[in-house]
Amino acid sequence: MHLTKRDGALDLLKWLALLSMLLDHLRYVGFSADWLYVPGRLAFPWFCLAMAANLSRDGSRRMEWRYLGWLLLFSLVSEIPYRLFIPDPNTLNVLPTLALGLLVARAWQDPSIMARLLGVAALALAVVFPERLMFGFFGVLLPLAMLLVFRRPWYFSVLSGLICLTANQWQVLYESAIFGNSVAIFGIATCLFAPMLGVFLLRHGRHLRPPPMRRWAYALYPAHFLLLLAIRQLLA
Repeated sequence: MHLTKRDGALDLLKWLALLSMLLDHLRYVGFSADWLYVPGRLAFPWFCLAMAANLSRDGSRRMEWRYLGWLLLFSLVSEIPYRLFIPDPNTLNVLPTLALGLLVARAWQDPSIMARLLGVAALALAVVFPERLMFGFFGVLLPLAMLLVFRRPWYFSVLSGLICLTANQWQVLYESAIFGNSVAIFGIATCLFAPMLGVFLLRHGRHLRPPPMRRWAYALYPAHFLLLLAIRQLLA
C-alpha cells in the first residue's frame, strides 16, 4: 500500500522479505542447498508484518480495496508461473493466503457489516480449504496476529511467532528436530523469532532510505518464478 510519507524501515522489510523468498526458491533451481529453507522462513511473516504495518497506519477503505484488488489480480497472474516452477505444488501460490489474511485483519479493525462479513467468509474458506492455501489456516490468521502485537511491547511477538511456526508444518519440523536435523532446528527458531526481528527493524530502522517499493513490486512475484525457471533450464 502506498503511504503518503515513505517509511524507510517498512520498505527495507519488504525488500528483505522478497530476498528471503528468492533464497528459499533457489532450492528448486537444482542446487543442493537445503539450508536455504532457514532464511526462507522469514519471507511470509515479514510480508504479513508489512501488511499489518500498512493497516495500522492507514485505515482508508479505498486503500484497502485497492490493496485487495492488486493481491487478487496477481494471485491469478502468478499461478501459472508458480506451477511451472514449483514441482507438483499442493497449494495455490501465496497471494490468496495474503488476500484472505487481509480480509480477516481488516474485519478486526472495521466494525462495518461488510468488513465483518468478508472477514467471516475469509475465515470460512481457510477452515474448509486449508490444504489448498499455502501456510493453511494459520497463515490466514498471521496478518491479524501481527496487527494485534504491532504497537505492543516486543515480547508480544512471541504469539505471532507461535502462529508462524504452526503455519509452517510444525509437526514435520518438530519430528526432524528431535532427530537432530539442523535445518529443522534453525527453521523452528527462525519461525519463532521472525516477527520479533521484523518489529525491531520497523521500530529502529526508520532513518534508513532503501529504494521505495511501490505497486510495481507485485510483478516481481510472478517474474521471479519465470527467472528462476529460465536459470533451471540453463543448468539442466
